Amino acid sequence: MSVFAHLVEHLADVLQPLFHTSAAAAAIVLFTALVRLLVHPLSRASARGQRARAALQPRIAELKKEHGKDREKFQKALMELHAEEKVSPLSGCLPSLFQMPAFFLLYHLFSSSTIGGEANTLLGHKLFAAPLGGRWADALGDGGLFGPAGLVYLGLFAVVTAVAAFNYVRTKRMTAAATPAGQSDNEGRSESEQAAASALASVGKIMPFMSFFTLFTVAVVPLAAALYVVTSATWSAVERAVLYRDMPGAAPAAAVLA
Repeated sequence: MSVFAHLVEHLADVLQPLFHTSAAAAAIVLFTALVRLLVHPLSRASARGQRARAALQPRIAELKKEHGKDREKFQKALMELHAEEKVSPLSGCLPSLFQMPAFFLLYHLFSSSTIGGEANTLLGHKLFAAPLGGRWADALGDGGLFGPAGLVYLGLFAVVTAVAAFNYVRTKRMTAAATPAGQSDNEGRSESEQAAASALASVGKIMPFMSFFTLFTVAVVPLAAALYVVTSATWSAVERAVLYRDMPGAAPAAAVLA
């Protein structure tokens, strides 16, 4: 962790002439952008995988019709189809998994009072009036909602809300476009299939709201980690709008960022 602390300090020193007292905050934003650039090839692969899975839907429907209620044969045939077409059902999870270490590293770095037995000097850095090691509760206790530090959080909340609203509209459009009329018809399905379809429908209703949970994360983690979350969420919204612009239902939402 001390190596990472030195990296942040070095970046802050480089950026200090431009950002002055907020140089460390700018360094965290830059670090987040570098992480996202490293993960971008995985995001592109995930987009290709989702397109491939969408293209396989007619063949999957044929397999389901062919094997009827024999779930074991259907699952085996489905795995063979994925292997044949080189499609991984887990590819969409990889970009998020590879970012988690960077987030937790920032979280622990700005939650620790000492690093390598010495005082953590990074805790003295700020984003405008808000300490990078502080939390929203600290800002509320020091000046209130509209105090100098509180205004910094209100700005972050505004960015997160705008990104979440964009993701909400985009997800709703893509979900509606990917759900053919009459798909909810349970005729010919077993009870287990009907239950699975019902569960998927429930998840589909919740998914558009997932981005708004970022507001809670920003409110409870150290400001440095919150900056990582906000920067990453904004990057992700733009990246997905571009990578998935040719997916059904994506074009109207992507046009917002054009």
